[in-house]
Amino acid sequence: GKKVFKIDASIPAKDGIFDDTLLGAFEQYFQSNTKLHGRKGKLSDKVKINYDDNVLTVSTTMRYRKKYFKYLTKKFLKKKSLRDWLRILATGKQGYALRYFNIRDDENEE
Repeated sequence: GKKVFKIDASIPAKDGIFDDTLLGAFEQYFQSNTKLHGRKGKLSDKVKINYDDNVLTVSTTMRYRKKYFKYLTKKFLKKKSLRDWLRILATGKQGYALRYFNIRDDENEE
């Protein structure tokens, strides 16, 4: 069957952390690093990666685990050194969203 995975990056995009070049790089990273039959970057028509309205959509007829796309997103964030600020959270069965870590000021708690 056909599966659709979504990664919502609208929160960091709204704040300007994910600008247009980074969003393009995000899509390109998925295009070149998603493996099909053990090979990177050789995605046939079985895997389609689209990006619109700050949501990266991976639609595929192949069997992928949702966690694989979480793994790829984490690798991308690490590469762009955004891993300290952003985390990836599940938003249901087929989707993820990029959110901020909840950082509280230590001075206020004392």
